[in-house]
Amino acid sequence: MAKVIVIGAGPAGMMAAISAANKHQVILLDSNDRLGKKLFITGKGRCNVTNGKDIGDFFDNIPGNPHFLYSALYTYTNLDVMKFFEDRNVKLKVERGDRVFPLSDKSSDIISALSKELANKKVDVRLRSKVKSFALENNKITSIILEDESKVVGDYFILCTGGKSYPLTGSTGEGFIMSKAVGHNIITPKPSLVPIELREEWIKSLQGLSLKNVELKIKENGKVKHKGFGEMIFTHFGISGPLVLSASRFIKEGKSYSISIDLKPALEIAELDKRVQKDFSNNLNKDFKNSLDDLLPKKLIETIIKLSNIEESKKVNSITKEERRNLVNLLKNLELSVKGLRPIEEAIVTAGGIDVREIDPSTMKSKIIDNLSFAGEVMDVDAFTGGYNVQIALSTGYLAGEKITD
Repeated sequence: MAKVIVIGAGPAGMMAAISAANKHQVILLDSNDRLGKKLFITGKGRCNVTNGKDIGDFFDNIPGNPHFLYSALYTYTNLDVMKFFEDRNVKLKVERGDRVFPLSDKSSDIISALSKELANKKVDVRLRSKVKSFALENNKITSIILEDESKVVGDYFILCTGGKSYPLTGSTGEGFIMSKAVGHNIITPKPSLVPIELREEWIKSLQGLSLKNVELKIKENGKVKHKGFGEMIFTHFGISGPLVLSASRFIKEGKSYSISIDLKPALEIAELDKRVQKDFSNNLNKDFKNSLDDLLPKKLIETIIKLSNIEESKKVNSITKEERRNLVNLLKNLELSVKGLRPIEEAIVTAGGIDVREIDPSTMKSKIIDNLSFAGEVMDVDAFTGGYNVQIALSTGYLAGEKITD
């Protein structure tokens, strides 16, 4: 029986420890004072633990090295994840977009199930244990050195320290530093699934406005780079929400982007024009500003009026055909200019990390260090919102733990 040291008690680390404990003695280390600190805030505290789609459809939702994850996701699928929690009395439910949550809407139930399984498998959990570096000898790690200079000796080591997003949860990028020190290449970490900052000043007047069922396009030099459909919210600096977070993955530093929002994607231009004509015909003697209540959220009306260049006090029956068509085009193509992304500390997920070309995808073992494996966000893998990132953490953690051999 080997001694396996797992570093990091997020979903990847906890599952790696549980999996490895089937055959080995396991120590699980984490710098925090409790397990699963980042998992606790996942899905706004509800914990979107996986997705109910066919596992083959996951790869379309993983922009960061999807092919590398084939073995992990097919070895430990979303069905396996759901069974794991349901077998431990955590009832689950499937919501819009096939997102899977605990029925209770409490991430603490997910963490509790993992914590109890760690206890059942007799994993030695050591919290408040911040790892500083690896001690290396003849291409093998002999021990890890903690911040207080004490050592933890082991036979195998699994690094699951996460990325650089949400540093208050312990994801501060130390895993990148440790891996680089023993010879691994690090793909520069950058924010993924992060709010977008915009240049328009009028955005501030829309703060707090949530839009559902809209289409968003990311354009680079007028060319569409990404298109998505769903829910977004305006903030004091720009936009956020599930639709925006996924779109942010396609914005690269140093390039110029614009955003187009289709407020009425269910209607073609001709159909929307007819709808506007109908609304206008019902409000012929009203001022323009009082004719849009059935078409738009109240908070958005003033902004749309200003951008339409139609005088707000103009009578509806005086609006020209050209003005009406300009309004329709505005509703189908609300143009915004991208200032940049919010900092990596505000990102849900980190893109970049340990170069997956240096990791065996069938075992999660390092190709450089003989007794080192990886799991979760510390690697250069990332996915869109919808439970995919937690699934990746659990799948790679399971595989890394299972493939530890004497």
